[in-house]
Amino acid sequence: MLEYITLPNNVLPPVAPYSHAVRAGDFIFVTGQLAEDPVTGKVIIGSIEEQTKQVMENLKLVLDHAGTSFAQVVMARIFVTDFRYYQTVNDLYASYFNKNRLPCRTTVGVIGLAGNGDVEIDLIVYCGD
Repeated sequence: MLEYITLPNNVLPPVAPYSHAVRAGDFIFVTGQLAEDPVTGKVIIGSIEEQTKQVMENLKLVLDHAGTSFAQVVMARIFVTDFRYYQTVNDLYASYFNKNRLPCRTTVGVIGLAGNGDVEIDLIVYCGD
């Protein structure tokens, strides 16, 4: 059974045809988040620190709404427009996880991201027993 999850009250308004997450059995697949303002949906163009923190906070909003947390994340994919941002993104990303329970991860350098952001992260979350 599939459950399509969208945040209520137009929080993080989708700017394209997608759900914030989809629960498929014991897994939740979380759509890649950019540094969007949760109210307006506009990408915040700021420092890589500001953008990464906003991305992680947006992911937290989706996880909270889905009834889970970063502790259940099993896989993350990070997309960055410049690998000079790699360490900064790593440091902020890691601060949201228990250092003894880090998920699997892929980091990919890309030419561009929607909304002209510099970092996007999506997640796979395990919600079984």
